[in-house]
Amino acid sequence: MAQRFSQNPTRPERAVQIWLILIGAAYNRQILTYRILAEMLNYKGAGVFADTLGHIMFYCREEKLPPLTVLVVNQETGLPGEGLTETGLNADRERVFNFDWYDVVPPTAEELAAAYARGIGREKTP
Repeated sequence: MAQRFSQNPTRPERAVQIWLILIGAAYNRQILTYRILAEMLNYKGAGVFADTLGHIMFYCREEKLPPLTVLVVNQETGLPGEGLTETGLNADRERVFNFDWYDVVPPTAEELAAAYARGIGREKTP
């Protein structure tokens, strides 16, 4: 039987799932609201993404990839969460849209978890 993301709903595993969704959105030049993403993942609430998107954000920073997380925005403001952009929203979004994501081997859950741990550690260091 094929493995399912819902069978192992850890944040790193869900980050892999979101990575796949976001590279498809980037290819199609789409922006997703937190609510749409929550529905795609069968989440009950939309306010559960900070840590999961953080895995992707820190991985992109470490690997010097465009910030894929800018494609997920608040429905009311149209803006991504705090800290999810680098050089400016429009410039970051264009970098994401124009990048060849299908040339990048998707990160594993372990790689995303390690990037997140390192990123959180750097943010907490004074």
